[in-house]
Amino acid sequence: QVQLVESGGGSVQAGASLRLSCEVYGTNFRPTAMRWYRLAPGKQRELVAAIPDGGTPDYAESVEGRFTISHDHDTNKNALYLQMNNLKPEDTAVYYCNLDIWKQSYWGQGTQVTVSS
Repeated sequence: QVQLVESGGGSVQAGASLRLSCEVYGTNFRPTAMRWYRLAPGKQRELVAAIPDGGTPDYAESVEGRFTISHDHDTNKNALYLQMNNLKPEDTAVYYCNLDIWKQSYWGQGTQVTVSS
């Protein structure tokens, strides 16, 4: 059974950096599409960053130049990352990874990121 386990969230001051991880368990197949979403209180879910199938990374305008999505895949590792630099209070949200593997869509459990001014 495929499971995605997220880590790396936390509470930081504005301007700090965090790196979110999304480890894939139960399969070593490379995901065809990979995404990070976030959900802030009172707001709609936002697609923050994505690596589409066979495409190049794409970012929401609000995080362009500050966030970097990447994927690590070898014999022993299958993980998605989100490097977040120069964090702002408006980045406060629960962040979710979402991967498409063999035409199935899987979600992480979410990790809280809180940025104070």
